[in-house]
Amino acid sequence: MIGTRGYPSYYGGFETAVRHISPHLASRGWDVSVYGRPGQTRPDDAGFDPRVRSVITRGLDSTSLSTLSYGLTACVHAFFRKPDVALVMNVANGFWLPLLRLRGIPTVVNVDGIEWHRAKWGRLAKAMFRWGATFTAKFADELVFDAEAIADFWLREFGRTGTFIPYGGETSEPLPVEDGLTSRRYALMVARFVPENTISEFVEAASDISRDYDVVLVGSAPEGSRLHAEVSELDGSNPRVHWLGHVNDDRRLYSLWQHSGAYFHGHSVGGTNPALVQAMTLGAPVVARDTVYNREVLADAGLYCSPEPAAIADVVRHMIENSSEYRHKAAERAADAYTWSGVNDAYEAVLLDQLDATAGQSSPTAPSRRVRRRPRG
Repeated sequence: MIGTRGYPSYYGGFETAVRHISPHLASRGWDVSVYGRPGQTRPDDAGFDPRVRSVITRGLDSTSLSTLSYGLTACVHAFFRKPDVALVMNVANGFWLPLLRLRGIPTVVNVDGIEWHRAKWGRLAKAMFRWGATFTAKFADELVFDAEAIADFWLREFGRTGTFIPYGGETSEPLPVEDGLTSRRYALMVARFVPENTISEFVEAASDISRDYDVVLVGSAPEGSRLHAEVSELDGSNPRVHWLGHVNDDRRLYSLWQHSGAYFHGHSVGGTNPALVQAMTLGAPVVARDTVYNREVLADAGLYCSPEPAAIADVVRHMIENSSEYRHKAAERAADAYTWSGVNDAYEAVLLDQLDATAGQSSPTAPSRRVRRRPRG
């Protein structure tokens, strides 16, 4: 597995996927190696599976070059080891796929979202992601899309099809409510503080919401950035606003979702977002920004709003006052379509399909496999 911060790591959606997929494959008899970065893994993690091998390579720790440089060193290492198949995360690693193909290593690439559409990236970074996607479309043996809408985009833009595999959610026993909060009487937002996640708009809406309910914000931005200043000012001036920063403790985060009166999901780009799936799994009543991606995941199990602060405040307030039915809808939707058991099985099927395809190149009688297109729980 190439293109994440390693195993086990808790940085983002790819790392969450690796924490589930790699032990599953190990339990099914695979020899699994996960490439990572120095200082980004937690070998003392309670869920660590010793059957999964962690391979740390070097790279440049800079915003613009880290993904490219760590991807390169991982691919060079894999070139010499020659695994049977490589699962590659992120189209930015598409530049190095020719190296793996030269060595005869079949590749399955999770393309993630449409990174060159994200406002947080500058022109150069957007161009690099777009070119990485072009290389991925040309050199990847199989593609994985975490949303049907992403699959539609790749078919239109690059003429490539692939396999739809979303993210799963973890269930949890009932947890105690966070100190200082009242169950089902607060609004919650969990997100990276980047413009495309509707942070500024929610901060403005929070001033309105906090007249009646507490507001909890989980996430962070670089100190000195505009979004950091906006959230910091609101947190410091309003006693009903609680900014918790980045929360590493899953149990604490799960508790916040379980007891929320409304969870606002403002992500505007990308595919299936892991935070949305996790919130639904825990029965959080979801108010989502109205996008094709959020509608694909949430369906009729939540409420939608435009990104205007007044609209956000109105719908969040309505959800807090009428959340009971949506808790059950969200959890049922997640249990039906977004489970890790289904996701893990689907990834294994795709990887086995590539092994069969490789074997078929040398044996005309090699068996074929039908790749599962939609994982089930």
